[in-house]
Amino acid sequence: MSSFKVGDNAVYPGHGVGRILSIETKEILGSKQTFYSIQIIETGMKIMIPQNNVASVGLRPIISKEEAQVVVGILKEKDVKVDTQTWNRRYREYMEKIKTGSVYEIAEVLRDLFVLKIDKELSFGERKMLDTARNLLLKELTLATSETELFEEEEVKSIFGVGQA
Repeated sequence: MSSFKVGDNAVYPGHGVGRILSIETKEILGSKQTFYSIQIIETGMKIMIPQNNVASVGLRPIISKEEAQVVVGILKEKDVKVDTQTWNRRYREYMEKIKTGSVYEIAEVLRDLFVLKIDKELSFGERKMLDTARNLLLKELTLATSETELFEEEEVKSIFGVGQA
């Protein structure tokens, strides 16, 4: 179980990277509980998570530079078999992967949707999911590595839509 300090960055599944604003103790129904007060960087949303629920909600530290390289490797895989099931089944499956908060699963969703987009038009839901996966990954990857390192390869640039008109 990770212990966070004020000012640390942490990833909250489904919402992305947040910063620990404070650690507060509140009394609820007669028992004291300690909470992490987190502000999601992308949206500004504030969330309070009980310290003893950190594992169950999936709050985790930012990935390391080495893990970021593994994620970039997943994104660069070209030889992937994209699921041919109906878009709504695929959508549900991808949504489950995004909800896990696993940076590797989110990278797979982003890669698969990006590859699928080359072959055919994505549904509205799939386009939204592609954007969601892209946003969730981009913030964490840029915090784990430098932006220069992250975008030194053209295929990664194209997946994130960086440097395109």
